[in-house]
Amino acid sequence: MRRRTMAICRMASLAAAALLAAWPAGSYPGGTPEFQTDVAPFCAGCHASLTADAMAGSGDRAEKETAAKKHYALILAGQEPYQKLAEADRAKLVEHLKAVDANASVELEFPPQVEKGQTFQVTARLTGGAGPAVAVALVDRPNRRFAKPASAAGWVVVGAPSIIGPDGRPQTGWLDRRPERDGRNISFVNVTGVDSDAVAGRWSKAKVIWSLKAPDKAGDYPLVAAFFYGTETASPLGTVKHPVYGKQPRGGFLGKSGRVLFSDPEVISVK
Repeated sequence: MRRRTMAICRMASLAAAALLAAWPAGSYPGGTPEFQTDVAPFCAGCHASLTADAMAGSGDRAEKETAAKKHYALILAGQEPYQKLAEADRAKLVEHLKAVDANASVELEFPPQVEKGQTFQVTARLTGGAGPAVAVALVDRPNRRFAKPASAAGWVVVGAPSIIGPDGRPQTGWLDRRPERDGRNISFVNVTGVDSDAVAGRWSKAKVIWSLKAPDKAGDYPLVAAFFYGTETASPLGTVKHPVYGKQPRGGFLGKSGRVLFSDPEVISVK
């Protein structure tokens, strides 16, 4: 019985690997086109963080999850899939990626105080990210392991969020994939059309506006934005061309080129 169970487990592992291999290469580098629902940053296990603070509570693992250790170091060491790059090009690629990270930001704008049950607007302003898509979520704390969607803190998303792309125009295509009958009042969205360029020093900008309803009980409630973005396709050295999916990060589908960046931890006072 035990041998049979182990064999089944091995077969399941192989099936999972085959499924990953068959998954479109653009699924995560190009955002999450198949998923329109609330998320929290624990789903981004292959991403790196800019500082160990984002993994507070993880012990020694926190430092290993930083971009310097999890991503840059692999490139500089010439590990696959960066082995084909010359040493000078690997160093230049890391220089480009550091520029992407230095210029990425997420700022959350909201009133410092609201009334119980009041509906008000919150705006997440996004800068940078390699594209072609980035994502942002409202969560309750700046921690990749422990954050929950903002609803867990008592906030209620009212109606569909408004997504304003880098061209200044509203975007509805991603959100329209969610059945309207199920409600489009979700705290996580994709923004498409992102096209930052580390060589030219050009960084895309976008914003997402949510309407939130405050809890019915007075108190101080946390609200944080989690910004999910890629890095490598902002550099010609970090980009490979796929015949079907176009520009892809050199690190591939399961690479470490993604990032999770949090806005400053804040609270809104409900009176």
